[in-house]
Amino acid sequence: MTATDGTNVTATGETNQTERAGGTRSWSGAVREVGRSALRHKVLSTLLALCVAGTLTAIGLIGSGSGAGQPAPVAAAAFSLPALGHSGQQVALSGYRDRPLIVNFFASWCEPCQRETPLLASFYRSEKGKVAMVGLDENDVMANASAFTQKKGVSYPVGFDPAGTAATAYGVNALPQTFFLNAKHQVVDRIFGAVTLADLHKGIALATAKS
Repeated sequence: MTATDGTNVTATGETNQTERAGGTRSWSGAVREVGRSALRHKVLSTLLALCVAGTLTAIGLIGSGSGAGQPAPVAAAAFSLPALGHSGQQVALSGYRDRPLIVNFFASWCEPCQRETPLLASFYRSEKGKVAMVGLDENDVMANASAFTQKKGVSYPVGFDPAGTAATAYGVNALPQTFFLNAKHQVVDRIFGAVTLADLHKGIALATAKS
């Protein structure tokens, strides 16, 4: 009997008939059969390994290809949240119409935010209003959030979002994350983890670039 892959397969009944007709297979024949089986297995394993390696290489080239263009910008989700420390006021995306905007998701309990927030606060002060930025405090306690932003010197508006509604809308499931929006409020860059000064300059350049 021949299997679909071309390998000869002998059923148990056929083996017994052959042995009764021709006698027991010699040791040398058995050894040769084992050797052929091992060789087939080795060749198939090698081919499989090469296919996997080739696939992974192709994926790497696609992901890192210098010729790949930037993905098309997507519209940022609207948000409107109570302003931390300013009763009755809101921090809303609509308040920055026709302006590029940096949106930073953070929390007082977030360890990387302990290092990132002072950098953002210092950068915002140094820009003297030339860059619009908001922080969205997620899944936090108001007293902790207020103490944290005061201690870190935050002067840009902060929206308080204890239920994490804005984070959900932006697909944020880990903090911190920072989004750079152009004047049309399309996301042109996104940073996972704490931003660096280089990240800020790059994001602003993308956000203010002429489309």
